[in-house]
Amino acid sequence: MIYLANPCSPSVRQAMRGGLLGMIDTPAQGNTLEPGTTWCADNGCFGAGYPGDLRWLEWLQNHPGDRELCLFATAPDVVGDHAATWERSRPWLPLIREAGCPAALVAQNGMTVHNWSHWAEIDCLFLGGSMECLPCGYVRPSDDRETRCCPVCGRTLTEWKLGAAARALVAEANAHGVWVHMGRVNSSKRLQYAMAIGCDSADGTYLTFGADKNLPTLLGWLADLREQHALFA
Repeated sequence: MIYLANPCSPSVRQAMRGGLLGMIDTPAQGNTLEPGTTWCADNGCFGAGYPGDLRWLEWLQNHPGDRELCLFATAPDVVGDHAATWERSRPWLPLIREAGCPAALVAQNGMTVHNWSHWAEIDCLFLGGSMECLPCGYVRPSDDRETRCCPVCGRTLTEWKLGAAARALVAEANAHGVWVHMGRVNSSKRLQYAMAIGCDSADGTYLTFGADKNLPTLLGWLADLREQHALFA
Protein backbone atom coordinates (compact mmCIF):
# COMPACT_ATOMS: atom_id res chain seq x y z
CA MET A 1 0.00 0.00 0.00
CA ILE A 2 1.37 3.39 -1.05
CA TYR A 3 0.19 6.44 0.88
CA LEU A 4 0.23 9.72 -1.02
CA ALA A 5 0.48 12.80 1.18
CA ASN A 6 0.95 16.53 1.04
CA PRO A 7 4.58 17.66 1.56
CA CYS A 8 3.59 19.76 4.57
CA SER A 9 6.80 19.66 6.62
CA PRO A 10 10.53 18.89 6.31
CA SER A 11 9.99 15.55 8.07
CA VAL A 12 7.30 14.57 5.59
CA ARG A 13 9.56 15.52 2.69
CA GLN A 14 12.33 13.40 4.22
CA ALA A 15 9.93 10.44 4.42
CA MET A 16 9.11 10.97 0.75
CA ARG A 17 12.80 11.03 -0.20
CA GLY A 18 13.23 7.81 1.77
CA GLY A 19 10.46 6.07 -0.16
CA LEU A 20 8.13 5.82 2.84
CA LEU A 21 5.48 8.09 1.36
CA GLY A 22 4.37 9.27 -2.05
CA MET A 23 3.02 12.71 -2.91
CA ILE A 24 -0.36 13.86 -4.19
CA ASP A 25 -0.15 17.06 -6.20
CA THR A 26 -2.85 19.44 -7.43
CA PRO A 27 -2.73 22.67 -9.43
CA ALA A 28 -3.72 24.66 -6.34
CA GLN A 29 -0.96 23.33 -4.08
CA GLY A 30 2.07 24.95 -5.65
CA ASN A 31 4.37 22.42 -3.98
CA THR A 32 7.72 21.20 -5.25
CA LEU A 33 7.98 17.47 -5.88
CA GLU A 34 10.81 15.74 -4.07
CA PRO A 35 13.20 14.02 -6.52
CA GLY A 36 12.60 10.28 -6.84
CA THR A 37 9.19 10.44 -5.17
CA THR A 38 6.22 8.41 -6.37
CA TRP A 39 3.41 10.85 -7.10
CA CYS A 40 -0.02 11.38 -8.56
CA ALA A 41 -1.80 14.37 -10.07
CA ASP A 42 -5.27 15.14 -8.74
CA ASN A 43 -7.40 17.62 -10.66
CA GLY A 44 -8.79 19.42 -7.61
CA CYS A 45 -12.47 19.10 -8.55
CA PHE A 46 -13.24 17.96 -4.99
CA GLY A 47 -13.16 21.36 -3.32
CA ALA A 48 -12.32 24.69 -4.90
CA GLY A 49 -8.96 23.92 -6.46
CA TYR A 50 -9.86 23.12 -10.07
CA PRO A 51 -8.28 25.76 -12.34
CA GLY A 52 -10.41 25.11 -15.42
CA ASP A 53 -9.98 22.68 -18.29
CA LEU A 54 -7.26 24.36 -20.32
CA ARG A 55 -5.16 25.35 -17.32
CA TRP A 56 -5.49 21.85 -15.85
CA LEU A 57 -4.22 20.20 -19.01
CA GLU A 58 -1.42 22.76 -19.35
CA TRP A 59 -0.40 22.19 -15.73
CA LEU A 60 -0.32 18.44 -16.25
CA GLN A 61 1.65 18.66 -19.51
CA ASN A 62 4.24 20.93 -17.87
CA HIS A 63 4.47 19.05 -14.57
CA PRO A 64 8.14 18.42 -13.75
CA GLY A 65 7.52 15.05 -12.11
CA ASP A 66 9.15 11.93 -13.52
CA ARG A 67 6.48 10.21 -15.60
CA GLU A 68 7.91 6.81 -14.69
CA LEU A 69 7.05 7.56 -11.05
CA CYS A 70 3.55 8.89 -11.73
CA LEU A 71 0.88 6.48 -10.52
CA PHE A 72 -2.00 8.32 -12.21
CA ALA A 73 -3.61 11.64 -13.08
CA THR A 74 -7.34 12.04 -12.50
CA ALA A 75 -9.64 13.11 -15.30
CA PRO A 76 -11.99 15.99 -14.38
CA ASP A 77 -15.03 14.61 -12.56
CA VAL A 78 -18.39 15.59 -11.06
CA VAL A 79 -18.52 14.77 -7.36
CA GLY A 80 -21.31 12.36 -6.45
CA ASP A 81 -22.54 11.72 -10.00
CA HIS A 82 -21.21 8.78 -12.01
CA ALA A 83 -23.10 9.48 -15.26
CA ALA A 84 -21.98 13.12 -15.37
CA THR A 85 -18.44 12.12 -14.42
CA TRP A 86 -18.14 9.58 -17.21
CA GLU A 87 -19.46 12.07 -19.76
CA ARG A 88 -17.00 14.70 -18.55
CA SER A 89 -14.01 12.42 -18.02
CA ARG A 90 -14.01 10.23 -21.10
CA PRO A 91 -12.53 12.78 -23.56
CA TRP A 92 -9.74 13.51 -21.09
CA LEU A 93 -8.45 9.98 -20.65
CA PRO A 94 -6.46 9.84 -23.93
CA LEU A 95 -5.17 13.38 -23.33
CA ILE A 96 -3.82 12.36 -19.93
CA ARG A 97 -2.09 9.39 -21.51
CA GLU A 98 -0.65 11.65 -24.20
CA ALA A 99 0.79 13.80 -21.41
CA GLY A 100 2.72 10.73 -20.27
CA CYS A 101 0.64 9.86 -17.20
CA PRO A 102 -1.58 6.86 -16.46
CA ALA A 103 -5.22 7.96 -16.72
CA ALA A 104 -7.52 7.68 -13.71
CA LEU A 105 -11.31 7.75 -13.63
CA VAL A 106 -12.83 8.95 -10.36
CA ALA A 107 -15.56 6.50 -9.36
CA GLN A 108 -18.67 8.28 -8.10
CA ASN A 109 -22.07 7.47 -6.65
CA GLY A 110 -24.13 5.41 -9.08
CA MET A 111 -21.23 3.58 -10.70
CA THR A 112 -21.53 -0.22 -10.70
CA VAL A 113 -20.01 -3.19 -12.49
CA HIS A 114 -23.32 -3.48 -14.34
CA ASN A 115 -23.46 0.02 -15.85
CA TRP A 116 -19.77 0.58 -16.65
CA SER A 117 -17.14 -1.73 -18.20
CA HIS A 118 -14.67 0.46 -20.15
CA TRP A 119 -11.59 -0.92 -18.39
CA ALA A 120 -9.30 -0.62 -21.42
CA GLU A 121 -9.79 3.16 -21.40
CA ILE A 122 -8.37 3.71 -17.91
CA ASP A 123 -5.19 2.84 -16.02
CA CYS A 124 -6.50 3.59 -12.53
CA LEU A 125 -9.82 3.53 -10.71
CA PHE A 126 -9.90 6.29 -8.08
CA LEU A 127 -12.53 5.68 -5.40
CA GLY A 128 -14.13 9.04 -4.71
CA GLY A 129 -17.83 9.69 -4.28
CA SER A 130 -19.95 11.50 -1.74
CA MET A 131 -21.89 10.42 1.33
CA GLU A 132 -25.29 8.96 0.55
CA CYS A 133 -28.41 7.43 2.04
CA LEU A 134 -28.86 3.91 0.73
CA PRO A 135 -32.57 3.50 1.68
CA CYS A 136 -33.81 6.63 -0.12
CA GLY A 137 -31.02 7.37 -2.59
CA TYR A 138 -30.11 10.86 -1.33
CA VAL A 139 -26.55 11.95 -2.25
CA ARG A 140 -24.97 14.77 -0.27
CA PRO A 141 -24.01 17.76 -2.46
CA SER A 142 -20.31 18.27 -3.12
CA ASP A 143 -20.25 21.65 -1.39
CA ASP A 144 -21.74 20.21 1.82
CA ARG A 145 -19.13 18.81 4.21
CA GLU A 146 -21.23 18.91 7.37
CA THR A 147 -24.49 16.97 6.89
CA ARG A 148 -24.33 13.51 8.47
CA CYS A 149 -28.02 12.54 8.43
CA CYS A 150 -30.31 12.27 5.42
CA PRO A 151 -32.56 15.34 5.15
CA VAL A 152 -35.21 13.16 3.49
CA CYS A 153 -35.55 10.21 5.87
CA GLY A 154 -33.28 11.06 8.78
CA ARG A 155 -31.02 8.03 8.48
CA THR A 156 -27.25 8.28 8.92
CA LEU A 157 -25.37 8.89 5.68
CA THR A 158 -22.65 6.46 4.60
CA GLU A 159 -19.59 6.80 2.37
CA TRP A 160 -20.30 5.44 -1.12
CA LYS A 161 -16.72 4.18 -1.47
CA LEU A 162 -17.23 1.92 1.57
CA GLY A 163 -20.25 0.18 0.09
CA ALA A 164 -20.88 -2.99 -1.89
CA ALA A 165 -20.88 -1.27 -5.29
CA ALA A 166 -17.41 0.15 -4.74
CA ARG A 167 -16.09 -3.20 -3.47
CA ALA A 168 -17.38 -4.95 -6.58
CA LEU A 169 -15.72 -2.32 -8.79
CA VAL A 170 -12.40 -2.82 -7.00
CA ALA A 171 -12.59 -6.57 -7.55
CA GLU A 172 -13.32 -6.03 -11.24
CA ALA A 173 -10.46 -3.54 -11.55
CA ASN A 174 -8.11 -6.03 -9.92
CA ALA A 175 -9.22 -8.67 -12.41
CA HIS A 176 -8.40 -6.32 -15.30
CA GLY A 177 -5.02 -5.33 -13.89
CA VAL A 178 -6.15 -1.74 -13.25
CA TRP A 179 -4.55 0.19 -10.37
CA VAL A 180 -7.00 1.11 -7.59
CA HIS A 181 -6.69 4.17 -5.36
CA MET A 182 -8.89 5.29 -2.46
CA GLY A 183 -9.17 8.99 -1.69
CA ARG A 184 -9.62 10.65 1.70
CA VAL A 185 -8.09 7.99 3.93
CA ASN A 186 -7.27 9.50 7.31
CA SER A 187 -7.41 6.67 9.84
CA SER A 188 -5.83 3.29 10.46
CA LYS A 189 -9.22 1.60 10.09
CA ARG A 190 -9.86 3.21 6.71
CA LEU A 191 -6.35 2.35 5.51
CA GLN A 192 -6.77 -1.28 6.55
CA TYR A 193 -10.12 -1.42 4.78
CA ALA A 194 -8.64 0.01 1.59
CA MET A 195 -5.96 -2.67 1.49
CA ALA A 196 -8.40 -5.42 2.46
CA ILE A 197 -10.69 -4.78 -0.52
CA GLY A 198 -7.80 -4.61 -2.98
CA CYS A 199 -6.67 -0.97 -3.22
CA ASP A 200 -3.05 -0.33 -4.22
CA SER A 201 -2.73 3.21 -2.87
CA ALA A 202 -4.51 5.83 -0.82
CA ASP A 203 -4.28 9.51 0.02
CA GLY A 204 -5.44 11.77 2.81
CA THR A 205 -4.94 15.02 4.67
CA TYR A 206 -4.04 13.39 7.99
CA LEU A 207 -0.56 14.90 8.05
CA THR A 208 -1.81 18.43 7.46
CA PHE A 209 -3.36 18.38 10.95
CA GLY A 210 0.02 18.24 12.69
CA ALA A 211 2.69 16.75 10.43
CA ASP A 212 5.46 16.13 12.97
CA LYS A 213 3.03 14.67 15.50
CA ASN A 214 1.05 12.53 13.05
CA LEU A 215 3.86 11.31 10.79
CA PRO A 216 5.14 8.57 13.18
CA THR A 217 1.55 7.37 13.63
CA LEU A 218 0.93 7.18 9.88
CA LEU A 219 4.22 5.38 9.25
CA GLY A 220 3.23 2.96 12.01
CA TRP A 221 -0.05 2.24 10.23
CA LEU A 222 1.83 1.49 7.02
CA ALA A 223 4.33 -0.73 8.83
CA ASP A 224 1.46 -2.69 10.37
CA LEU A 225 -0.05 -3.19 6.92
CA ARG A 226 3.24 -4.50 5.54
CA GLU A 227 3.53 -6.90 8.47
CA GLN A 228 -0.04 -8.12 8.03
CA HIS A 229 0.55 -8.61 4.32
CA ALA A 230 3.72 -10.60 4.99
CA LEU A 231 1.94 -12.82 7.53
CA PHE A 232 -0.95 -13.38 5.14
CA ALA A 233 1.42 -14.24 2.31
